[in-house]
This record gives sequence, C-alpha cells and structure tokens, in this order.
Amino acid sequence: MPLLSVVRLSYIHLCSSAPHNMKKIFLVTLLFTFTTLSAQTFKINTLRLEVRGDYQRFHDDGSKVDAESGFKGKFLNIRLDGTIGENFSYSYRQRLNKPHKDMSYFDATDWLYLTYTKDRWSFSGGKQVIGIGGFEYDLAPIDVYFFSGFCSNVTSYAFGGSVGYALSDNDKLTMQVCESPFSTSTDDIYAYNLLWQGKHGCWSTLYSLNMVEHLPGKFTNYIALGNQFNLGNVTLTLDLMNRTSKGHAFLGRDFSVMGEIDWMPCKQVNLFGKCTYDVNKSNTLHDTCVPPGTELTRIGAGIEVFPLKDNLNDVRLHLAGHYTLGDTPADYSIQPKQLMLSAGVTWRMNFIK
Repeated sequence: MPLLSVVRLSYIHLCSSAPHNMKKIFLVTLLFTFTTLSAQTFKINTLRLEVRGDYQRFHDDGSKVDAESGFKGKFLNIRLDGTIGENFSYSYRQRLNKPHKDMSYFDATDWLYLTYTKDRWSFSGGKQVIGIGGFEYDLAPIDVYFFSGFCSNVTSYAFGGSVGYALSDNDKLTMQVCESPFSTSTDDIYAYNLLWQGKHGCWSTLYSLNMVEHLPGKFTNYIALGNQFNLGNVTLTLDLMNRTSKGHAFLGRDFSVMGEIDWMPCKQVNLFGKCTYDVNKSNTLHDTCVPPGTELTRIGAGIEVFPLKDNLNDVRLHLAGHYTLGDTPADYSIQPKQLMLSAGVTWRMNFIK
C-alpha cells in the first residue's frame, strides 16, 4: 500500500477515536503535510528496537515486598527518526509494552512529531516531550534506575506545538504550548513553556520557565535549572526546581533537588551515585507530583558495564540500588523506608546503522 494511503487510513482511524480537538488538529496538519511532500525524498536515519529486562528485589522495613520483587520486562520500545526532503524531519518512539488507558491510542506513544527547520528557526507539531528543564527529567526512562519524586509522577509527553530559535551554535530557545501534564480526556487545560538548552565548554544547561494549568485558569509555575558539567571521565549533574502556585510563598516551600556523579574509569565501565530530595510544605493541593506533607530523600548508586568494544550503547549490563527515606502521604506512589536492588540488561537492536 502506498505510504500516502497508509497515512490517510491512519488519520481516519485515529481521528475518530481521539477525544481532544488538539489531537485532531495535529493529525490533520500531518496528513496535509505528507500529502504536500509525497513527491519528496523520505529517508530513515534511525530504526531500532530497545529492550530492558531487570531482576528487582524490594525490601520494606526489612520485609520482602512480594508483589514488586522478581524478574521484570521493563521496556520494549521502537524508535524511528528520519527526514523528508531538505527541511522536514520526523521522530517517533513507541512503548510496545505500555497499555492504553483510553481509546485515544496515544498513551503508549512517547512522541510523534514533525519538524520544519529553516536557518535558525524550527517549528514542530505533534506529541512531544513537555518542555520542562532538568537533566533527570530529560533522560529516557530506559536509562534511569530510579527517579526523584517529581519525575516519578509527572507526565512527560503531550500534544502541542513549539517554535525554536538557535541563538548560536551552542544556545537554543524553545517556546511551547501543549496539553497540560495534568490534562484528562474530559478537560481542556494547557502548559506554556520556555526552555533554554545551552552548552558552554564543560557546562551544559536545561533551564525552563513553565506555567502549567492544574485546573482551568489555575496554574502551578515551575522554575527548573538543569546543570551538567563534563570533566573528562567525570560528569556532575545538578538539577534544581522550584514550584509555586497561588496561596504559598514563592521560594523554599515546594521544590526538588537532584544530583548525580558519573565516573568512567575506562571506556566500558561507568560508576554512579545519585541523590534526590523532594519537599512540599505549602499546605496547598496544587502540586500533585509532590503533594503537601512530602519530604522525601532517595539515595542510590550503581555500576554499568558495556561489554562491546564498539557500539557501546548496543548492550549494557547494570547493577544498581537505592534507599528511600522521609515522610510522604499514605496514598503517595513512593513510600519511605524502602530498599530496592536491581540487576539487568539493556540492548538496542539497530536495523539501520
């Protein structure tokens, strides 16, 4: 079947099931873009399957948590990237082992977007990574062994549009309007994001200002400061995030800190230590990712081994663990006094080199 016919049929199927008008708008845009560019050259740059499996053991107050311990198939992803003609590019990542919660068929799609680039400008539309700063937030979940409280509970992908401008070869600003990470199938709320990506010598940044609706017309505001320092075979990462909303002080009431150090004594081995701290003393219910009454610390470390001399990232073995302590509400997704140990393997099957 011709590619254009596949796109048209996919549009009809998805549009009939998507609950949000925004999703329909972007699908229409993609349809007409593919129609316009049907005579252009389609090129696939990346096509790979990503897999990770772990053995995890959880201990809560010294007791085994049977429901969570054991062998786990953690991730099964497909990744596709390419170009259309000279100015268009596309990117797609699907989690094949993630269930759909509604009839939109997009819950298991991390992202699916089309980008037009001209000179220093770029314009993107589709399902995208929400433009929140911080390096922990920016990592692919398949590469993370434990998250902070905030990153464990925030939705990272949403339908929207963005405009990017390269200030220089090392600095880029991106303005984005997208569905709120707290959006459901029955509401119409949005997030407004400004993201700075920079690289200056050994220092890289992922900074953002975010206005996120948690209810129509009611916002939670983020200031996220992601910093990474590459010092030879040592990498230091420090993320700072402050959250505020109507009803509590601007600084020091609701925030997160994430720090990590990575040391590669040789090309095929990485040793890391990580600590995260989340606190909310605001006494308001606006922050659902780190709710009031939370003061949570997670401390962990691990080792990664890359057995292949070439194409290091194609196979990775890991052994990692972390301990959680502090106080959280009884219904929070993370509970204190829990020890987790994980051993596993990640591999990426690249169909196109």
